[in-house]
Amino acid sequence: MGRIYNFSAGPAVLPEEVLREAAEEMLDYKGSGMSVMEMSHRSKTYDSIIKEAEADLRELMNIPSNYKVLFLQGGASLQFAAIPMNLMKNGIADYIVTGEWAKKAYQEACMYGKANKIASSEDKTFSYIPDCSDLPISKQADYVYICENNTIYGTKFKTLPNTKGKPLVADVSSCFLSEPVDVTNYGVIYGGVQKNIGPAGVVIVIIREDLITDDVLPGTPTMMKFKTHSDAQSLYNTPPAYGIYICGKVFKWIKNMGGLDAMKAHNEAKAKILYDYLDQSKLFKGTVVKEDRSLMNVPFITGNDALDEKFIKEAKAAGFDSLKGHRSVGGMRASIYNAMPIEGVEKLVEFMKKFEEENQ
Repeated sequence: MGRIYNFSAGPAVLPEEVLREAAEEMLDYKGSGMSVMEMSHRSKTYDSIIKEAEADLRELMNIPSNYKVLFLQGGASLQFAAIPMNLMKNGIADYIVTGEWAKKAYQEACMYGKANKIASSEDKTFSYIPDCSDLPISKQADYVYICENNTIYGTKFKTLPNTKGKPLVADVSSCFLSEPVDVTNYGVIYGGVQKNIGPAGVVIVIIREDLITDDVLPGTPTMMKFKTHSDAQSLYNTPPAYGIYICGKVFKWIKNMGGLDAMKAHNEAKAKILYDYLDQSKLFKGTVVKEDRSLMNVPFITGNDALDEKFIKEAKAAGFDSLKGHRSVGGMRASIYNAMPIEGVEKLVEFMKKFEEENQ
């Protein structure tokens, strides 16, 4: 069997040329006589891999020099605790809850201080983004937190919240490098890489230097302090070395594709094909209000559970994998990250049209 169209929400599709290149280097990386998997993270060869990855990411995102880039472990979920531990100087933070992961981050923060839920879209199953232009930001808040793209529910902040001068912390796991961003709008921008950038096991944290201090909550483990990793340039302990190497290859792939402007155009074109079809389909319908739709994650339903099941089964048999929606919402979800080729979406829509004709 050849390569299928993988619509998984993460770990997700990676660029084929990156996988081929990694395969070619698997046994012997650039004449070193060994795999990157076997290489000391203290070696000169590996040092150049991680430094080059950081330099390419800085270039892609235009990251200012007063922001640190950290390659860490523990996925985005470990950051749900690391953020309050490192940033809750006054013991207060404001959370905007627009999905499962923002909710988990909020619940975690409640363990470390006073977390205020200042806006939420839970009343309509997280199918929209609340108006965040004039929120009741707490005077003492150390930061305002969002999950920028909601993988499960398929919503995306198109306008960042007005934080009234407080640092914005954003989990961008499922929209990382999908479009240009102005890093200076954030205090911390972070995400797990397993959706848009690399294999599971790496989280990238981009953090403004003034937020990295020794003044952390009592009892914060050494490994959870941003300062530990910032001072050691992500090499305090053995990092997820192979994962970072793949991320570096993906950064180069994005640069070769034309950078983040080109990625955005590519992603908008793909999403338009699917959303345009959903908007005129008599069988399938999207679940998100139009103005808040994600370019990365597209949930849809037929309104009939048995028909949804039939569709998922037939789609898998036809080479369209992982279209089952998250267990908390059901239905279907197509995750169409950077590495999903446009023809994958075109073929999916062709298949959906055929299914609709057969199941009217």
